Amino acid sequence: MGRIGTIINKKGKMDAKKAKVFTKMGRYIMVAAREGGGDPEYNAALKSAIEKAKAANMPKDNIERAVKKGTGDADGAIFTELTYEGYGPGGIAVLVECLTDNTNRTAANVRSYFVKGNGNLGTNGCVSFMFDKKGVLVIDRDEDLTVDPEELEMQVIEAGAEDFSVEDTHFEIITDVEDFGAVRDALAAEGYTFSMAELRYLPQTMTALSKDEEIKYMNKLIDLMDDDDDVQNVYHNWEEVE
Repeated sequence: MGRIGTIINKKGKMDAKKAKVFTKMGRYIMVAAREGGGDPEYNAALKSAIEKAKAANMPKDNIERAVKKGTGDADGAIFTELTYEGYGPGGIAVLVECLTDNTNRTAANVRSYFVKGNGNLGTNGCVSFMFDKKGVLVIDRDEDLTVDPEELEMQVIEAGAEDFSVEDTHFEIITDVEDFGAVRDALAAEGYTFSMAELRYLPQTMTALSKDEEIKYMNKLIDLMDDDDDVQNVYHNWEEVE
């Protein structure tokens, strides 16, 4: 399985929480627009945020509303980006990216989630060295759209990607952060569409949990994080055994 197989496998779980997902994405789009302007062609962060929202089937009206909030004064909240690091049960490494208008609230909540998940919040740098930040592109293998894996691989290499893998349901493309935009745009120009197009932290190695209690607590930790609107992304090195 490719490096991001776990992410793909969890898409169904995320689909069940669309309202919260849209809230998180709307906040991300708003901040990107506020910091770099409302034109995605001149704002790479906004372009990536909009593509991520479209891949999750976020309604066009929601996206446009979030952009307008970012470029205007429709929402006076000022959001701060925060990253927390810690350990889940069994020593699982966990990275949590947040976007919040109340840092005290978010810090207290994240700390409590670690405790409830039988883990603990750590210091900055305690687990981040175990992850690589990469560009991630996913192209679904659609029965109605025939994609030649060998041809796609050649296009991926020519575009400057770092890694390419063929999975049962999709193709995975990994890029360096600085090459992400160029690779994405080159493949889009060839007519490909992405079910995922974003910068993510990928674990260097994976760790399995063998005890049922540890698995229960790890799932609880992830669910608590996912349910919090302030939490944008949760990365971990837990190797889930099907």
